[in-house]
Amino acid sequence: MAINIHNDQDKVRIPAALSPLLQEIGEHLLKEEGRSQEEEISLILVDDGQIRELNRTYRKLDRATDVLAFDLQDEMTGKEEDHVLGDVVISVERAAEQAREYGHSLEREIAFLAVHGILHLLGYDHRFATEENEMFSRQHLMLEKFNFEQ
Repeated sequence: MAINIHNDQDKVRIPAALSPLLQEIGEHLLKEEGRSQEEEISLILVDDGQIRELNRTYRKLDRATDVLAFDLQDEMTGKEEDHVLGDVVISVERAAEQAREYGHSLEREIAFLAVHGILHLLGYDHRFATEENEMFSRQHLMLEKFNFEQ
């Protein structure tokens, strides 16, 4: 399993320990979900301007958001070497704002957003109450596992 981290923003300083932590969380989540050892996800850290552009282009919503998940399985050719699940794009600026608002660390907020995005790539959703309960329960368990208080 590969969790590729790309910091494509320079507005918020990212703690050095964050990348290895995100890799560990992502790998653990994929393993718990019974996914193949060969599957890959990219976690891309961006600023509000970048995520706003993606949100406008792909969702027709002209505003920044905290996280977007792009399932790339539909794009794949079906060949055995196509193991890329998708990309999770996180606005670090938005994460920093939310961390201050909720009174917890930037690391915890980015970990939460990464878990949320990865769960979307794995087919979880929160459009309906039953789906939401299942998805949010998984999020809570993952954050607890890595000692992040809710």
